Amino acid sequence: MRESWRWFGPADPVSLEDVRQTGATDIVSALHHIAAGDVWTLDEIRERQVQIENAAAGVVPLRWSVVESIPVHEDIKLGRPGCEVYVDNWIASMENLAQCGIKTICYNFMPVIDWTRTDLKFPLPDGSYALRFDQVAFAAFDLFILERESAAAEYSGAETREARAFFEAMTSEAKQQLVQTVIAGLPGKMTDSYGLEDFRAALENYRGISREQLRQNLCAFLDKVLPRAEQLGVKLAIHPDDPPRDLLGLPRIICTAADLERLFQHCPSPANGITLCVGTYSSRPDNDLPAMARQFAGRIHFAHLRNVRRDPGEPRSFFEASHLDGDTDMVQVIRALLQEEGRRREGGAAAEIFIRPDHGHQMLDDRSKSVNPGYSCIGRLKGLAEIRGVVAALSAG
Repeated sequence: MRESWRWFGPADPVSLEDVRQTGATDIVSALHHIAAGDVWTLDEIRERQVQIENAAAGVVPLRWSVVESIPVHEDIKLGRPGCEVYVDNWIASMENLAQCGIKTICYNFMPVIDWTRTDLKFPLPDGSYALRFDQVAFAAFDLFILERESAAAEYSGAETREARAFFEAMTSEAKQQLVQTVIAGLPGKMTDSYGLEDFRAALENYRGISREQLRQNLCAFLDKVLPRAEQLGVKLAIHPDDPPRDLLGLPRIICTAADLERLFQHCPSPANGITLCVGTYSSRPDNDLPAMARQFAGRIHFAHLRNVRRDPGEPRSFFEASHLDGDTDMVQVIRALLQEEGRRREGGAAAEIFIRPDHGHQMLDDRSKSVNPGYSCIGRLKGLAEIRGVVAALSAG
């Protein structure tokens, strides 16, 4: 396996010097300062590549190997007239990346928000912090802070009463913090976010867009992109919707094994693959991650190896657990990936799958530091060490 590390660029609190000390060899990065829909130029790509790869003599080298992500413009997801220009720009960015030797691209097709949590510093019994999604807190946001027009019809009477009690017990500061947390996971940038009115307007754009329509728009996008990806030798790796279910009236279409089967039936190109985000898929109880790793092994171009623990009484709520200590048997997932690498070697194909530790706990000295949510250094280093140990044990037979 190729151990990689997500790096958000020169402003990332975790430096490349820090990354070298983790033992990771490959960098996962993106040009977050470029607006969705604009072309990633060769000059911009090469500038980032130089930042990552130009190491002094005697210093451990790093390589920019995976892009996460080229944002897909909302007009493409909505299937709006004129979206072809944004598809062409996405293809041009892919071509420029390939010219620079970067040929694995993680992307997603989530409407409006890339991921959703309700707490970015959920305290754990050991004193560290984790990311958390709490269904009651989310319902309180949706019903009584956002006041989304059709929200009331999507919650039961009991859910609404519980959310109201939660909301009424919140301080004004807690309400504002919840707003900032929920709308923090927006495409392109980790630090910028919409105000509530902008957020409502973005959601309104999807009124009337069904799950089937969104699937058709994804397939229309891939029908144009995949032929060029095949020519370039680029592997596209779609990331699942996080959490993997409909939220805020938005359709979500990459949530289950059945969703992936449908995608590959329509778009069978070998360039069409997945990012196996173990934590995202496993936040849904009906997803069996070891089975999915085996079922889609040949389509896995990239893997996020993190774990979650769902609440026993409310399985839609979860927190991000230690990498080996969640609801998914991570050892069996890694076993399936190693077996797939063996099959690829036997077939004479490039074997190694890019993996990275994901959403580590904020712990030790990092507790008092400013970090990108989920991307502090020490927690991810702990996760990578655990994963590395599993790989070594399984590889030893």
